[in-house]
Amino acid sequence: MRIALTLENSQAAKNALVLKELKGVVSPLGYEVHNVGMVDENDHHLTYIHLGIQASLLLNTGAVDFVISGCGTGQGAMMSLNAHPGVLCGYCLDPTDAFLFNQVNNGNALALAFAKGFGWGAELNIRYMFEKAFTTGERGQGYPVERAEPQQRNAGILTQVKAAVAKDSLLASFQSLDQELVKQAVGSQQFQSTFFTHCQSEEIANYVKSLI
Repeated sequence: MRIALTLENSQAAKNALVLKELKGVVSPLGYEVHNVGMVDENDHHLTYIHLGIQASLLLNTGAVDFVISGCGTGQGAMMSLNAHPGVLCGYCLDPTDAFLFNQVNNGNALALAFAKGFGWGAELNIRYMFEKAFTTGERGQGYPVERAEPQQRNAGILTQVKAAVAKDSLLASFQSLDQELVKQAVGSQQFQSTFFTHCQSEEIANYVKSLI
């Protein structure tokens, strides 16, 4: 599994801490972690709007399998990511949220709060959330077990609904956005390295190249 980590400008100072905890949990599993921004407060500037664009490009082209994102409350990042087709982002404040998202919703992204409630023991809470998100066995098995079948069915229906309401192609959806927004989202070297190395869509790769 390839996992991308991306934080917006207001929480960039916490990138190193979050990256350390994420790698500590998933590296022993053989998962790759790609730190696509912001790596510190002086890095290529991103808002939570840019995080959604990054996640959509990375997930929809197969460049990564999962995205960890976040902002001050986590709400803006969640809304931004969920605005895009092919991105199913949960909101995670504690390890129980992470476990239930893993088992019940089985999405491909999480938005965390890196300011609200981020106090004493915050690194422990983050570590435990990552443990529940990535080390609790096969995803999407349902919880409790007697609710597994309808939960799995509904998760599949939600994916179909999201695909159905996305009327345009992926390329057309990006082209309909303010191109300066997209250009800013893809402007960092670390994002480009991850995206172009693993992107499985030549059409979208050529589009991103045209912006940079």
